[in-house]
Amino acid sequence: MHAAVAGLIEIVPPGSPRRTRDWNGVERVLGTQLPEDYKELVEVYGGGVFDKTVWLFDPHCPDEDYNLVAQSAEREEVLARLWQSEPKPAELDGPGTRVLPWASIEDSGAMLYWLAGPGQSPNEWTVLFNEGRGPEWEHHATQCASFLLAVLTGESESSYFPDLPTDTHQFDSNDEILGEKG
Repeated sequence: MHAAVAGLIEIVPPGSPRRTRDWNGVERVLGTQLPEDYKELVEVYGGGVFDKTVWLFDPHCPDEDYNLVAQSAEREEVLARLWQSEPKPAELDGPGTRVLPWASIEDSGAMLYWLAGPGQSPNEWTVLFNEGRGPEWEHHATQCASFLLAVLTGESESSYFPDLPTDTHQFDSNDEILGEKG
């Protein structure tokens, strides 16, 4: 198990039983493999929200707002339009470099993306944060589970999580929030 996923389990015990996903099918639809730490997160927690702030996308969520595949398609369109009028972040200057969303921030429009470079293994992808309602992007040279753990424990250097860390941590699953199973 990825060390950051184990660290998250220590501070935010998962409520639902472990679930498996058809990762081969998801990766076929997305046209890329996904990082192992992300797949572990989803299999341990499912989709849902950590500390009422960070929504982890799940490829099997019935709500498109929290579905990895639906958000990947939507963000691709949104960013293509955005970059017609605003410059791309410097991290995306290289040919073939792209972003894929893996989480959003509650009530802010902010998104967490993987920064995927050509020839990189998905396990080498790092985190690129976009404030959502503005032009600011913030790069974090770490994997998604490590970034999430750092945000929840207050070890992240990001200024975009002023309400974190909290004294106690919680995870609310899509199963509970949306009344779905799976």
